[in-house]
Amino acid sequence: MSNTNSTDKDAGTGLRTTDRAMDRVQASLRKRYRAEKRFRAYGLISVVVGILFLFVLMASILAKGYPAFRQTFVTLDVYLDAAVIDPQGSRDPAVLRVADYKRLIRNSLQEIFPQASGRSDRRKLVALISNGAPFQIQGLVMDEPSLVGQTLTLEVPASADLDMLMKGRIDRSVPETQRRLSDAQIGWVDTLIEQGRVHKRWNKALLSNGDSRDPEMAGILGAAKGSFYMLVVTLVLSFPIGVAAAVYLEEFAPRNRWTDLIEININNLAAVPSIVFGLLGLAVFLNFFGMPRSAPLVGGLVLTVMTLPTVIISSRAALTSVPPSIREAALGMGASKMQATFHHVVPLAIPGMLTGTIIGMARALGESAPLLMIGMVAFIVDVPQGFMDPATALPVQIYLWADAPERAFVERTSAGILVLLAFLIAMNALAIYLRRRFERRW
Repeated sequence: MSNTNSTDKDAGTGLRTTDRAMDRVQASLRKRYRAEKRFRAYGLISVVVGILFLFVLMASILAKGYPAFRQTFVTLDVYLDAAVIDPQGSRDPAVLRVADYKRLIRNSLQEIFPQASGRSDRRKLVALISNGAPFQIQGLVMDEPSLVGQTLTLEVPASADLDMLMKGRIDRSVPETQRRLSDAQIGWVDTLIEQGRVHKRWNKALLSNGDSRDPEMAGILGAAKGSFYMLVVTLVLSFPIGVAAAVYLEEFAPRNRWTDLIEININNLAAVPSIVFGLLGLAVFLNFFGMPRSAPLVGGLVLTVMTLPTVIISSRAALTSVPPSIREAALGMGASKMQATFHHVVPLAIPGMLTGTIIGMARALGESAPLLMIGMVAFIVDVPQGFMDPATALPVQIYLWADAPERAFVERTSAGILVLLAFLIAMNALAIYLRRRFERRW
């Protein structure tokens, strides 16, 4: 009887021990499940917050940048007075070029506002029109001298202050001393609006002009062409050199301390701040070789040095992703090491190489620090026509506009950011297309 009771007690104790163990396991599982749910929730919250910040950033840039794509113009009846343009009647291009075309605009405005007779009023009246308007009339007369003596109805660009007023950036309700336009100027603007002479249309100058001190005449074409020339130089140099270096290191180089040292240095160079490459370009390309400052060729060389580590690393990763069976099959069929590499391995790795190269180029497109060191921060008005002409780049142009005191440059800055983002999105889309176009499955 005692043995039976002892057995029952042992069985009960064993059951209770098993139950406690199961309870601990269940509690541990519930704790793990709760931790997993919290981790998923934290991840989801992080994604949502990141998207929210990105949305706020893009909305802010769009809100500030899209008005720059529309510009205010004023319609004027301009009399091309021969006594002002060419008193001698020679129609000499040298004489036509230096004529006082601003006086023609002032005369046209005074016909609309004859009461603005004082010197101060005339100066304020002309200030409603952009400083680029006389050059517009000059171009018309230079192209067709027979227009002298005629009256033309022209759409001339308004000044930045008038443009800001039309876009609601200048508050009419504040005291006159606290805004850039006087009460008289606002009254003249209202009269021009009533006469249907003021209107807004597509700002062609933003995409067709170079830089300017006047916001309404400032354009981004010079910076865009400068960036294009630099990227051409970078692509022509970085892709073949980077791919060749990657192929040698991955397929042919012996494994020793020297190749290990080279690989470590390449990985370290990929993490070096970009301004260091600018200092390198300043010391080597400008001071030692004496190459011209602000030239796209020098900028392209600097960006090539900066981009090479990225291209080499991505190309090596693409070569590593090719299955070893491809190499073994080619060698087994009697191909040499070089034939196996260039006939089989490299073609399969090309999509990854192109993707890495374009991503490196996109990074180079957005760099400004190394370009500042080689003089591409200079104020460049003319649009570059070649690799040796003085130029600037899109990120540097955005930096210059952001540092300008005029309020009208704020929307130009945001518009420049939109153009730069469009370039970056296009380059990343090209990388995705090329990867899918040349990708082979095995």
